[in-house]
Amino acid sequence: MILNSSISAVVTGGTSGLGAAVARMLVGHGVRVAVIGRNQDKGEAAANQIGALFCRADVGNDEEIARALTRARQAHGQERILVTCAGISGSAKIASRDRKTGEARRFPPDLAHRILRTNLEGTFNCVAQSAEGMLELPALDNGERGVIINTASIAASDGLAGQSAYAASKAGVTGMTLAVARDLSNDGIRCNSILPGLFDTPLSQRAPQHARDALAAQVPFPKRFGLPDEFAQVVKAVITCSYVNGENIRLDGAIRLSPR
Repeated sequence: MILNSSISAVVTGGTSGLGAAVARMLVGHGVRVAVIGRNQDKGEAAANQIGALFCRADVGNDEEIARALTRARQAHGQERILVTCAGISGSAKIASRDRKTGEARRFPPDLAHRILRTNLEGTFNCVAQSAEGMLELPALDNGERGVIINTASIAASDGLAGQSAYAASKAGVTGMTLAVARDLSNDGIRCNSILPGLFDTPLSQRAPQHARDALAAQVPFPKRFGLPDEFAQVVKAVITCSYVNGENIRLDGAIRLSPR
């Protein structure tokens, strides 16, 4: 698919971090971009800065997704590109003992539900609703109607201690990649997922510098956190190379996470 002003795109989680870099890259190529996020003020400010449209929605809510996509399509037409970057994290062991009392406890159910609802169910519902709309589009010259790119994580296979819910949510995303690609193949819609490793995002920047340095030292090469613009470069490559389909692509400097 060629990126130009005839193409429209939707980026979830597009107001910061990886999603913002993707939105900025697409706008830079003339694409009409709508970004979806939960925070109205922050989202509008971020979208206005790059020339995108902001549509408020919690991706874990199917009805809010539908309203956001309707608004995006009223402004830009049916999207041919969907990039899902919205996600949350949370850390706790699946079960552990309290250090002071020795009492056994499990992963907080409410936290697990929020992580799975946002990262997995939210991604699934965004993909389903966007693909439904793409089916109505006329095919491009090469037969393509659209491309879907989901953001998973290397935690899908290299889950750290304390990240069972997050790892499960991202493994679910990678698990549906090939199935979705096969579901939509007869209609010229591709689906791929990118699995980022350690990236320099607002979330990772909250960690103490000594912890960030220790993590960066584990990356074989280059020994640093990835840059959001590098993630956007891979998104661009997947969009523009129509033979990339049904793939889970690691983007991690060759790191394999240790247990902790």
